[in-house]
Amino acid sequence: MERWRRAWREGGMEALRLTGSANSPTVTDAQFAVLEEELGKGPPAHGFEDQRWTLVRVQTVIRRRLRVSLPVATVWRLLKRHGWSWQVPSRRALERDEHAVELWKKEVWPRVKGSRRRVTTGSSSRTMQASR
Repeated sequence: MERWRRAWREGGMEALRLTGSANSPTVTDAQFAVLEEELGKGPPAHGFEDQRWTLVRVQTVIRRRLRVSLPVATVWRLLKRHGWSWQVPSRRALERDEHAVELWKKEVWPRVKGSRRRVTTGSSSRTMQASR
């Protein structure tokens, strides 16, 4: 908003036309490169307790590091525009052995799972036995 006020004060209507639309990115490619570098350091490097990046946390990093104040929705559009996606962290142990898991699925699980009971004709009533 300040960008348009300043343009109006300095150059009037023509200056407003030159500032671009309200949807134009307010973070340059160079600034986004700095942001990506900061995000690569991880949330704890910026004072957050865990390893999750949320839009509010990214918004905070943008405000602190780039000195640009953006709404959360704009932060999401900015990240999406640069190929970032919304993801939920997997709940897997760091010590997980993927090879052992695959081996178990292929060899052990089929034996443990067993076969399903055969479908037989009969009554659906629990109190009345099937007629033979």
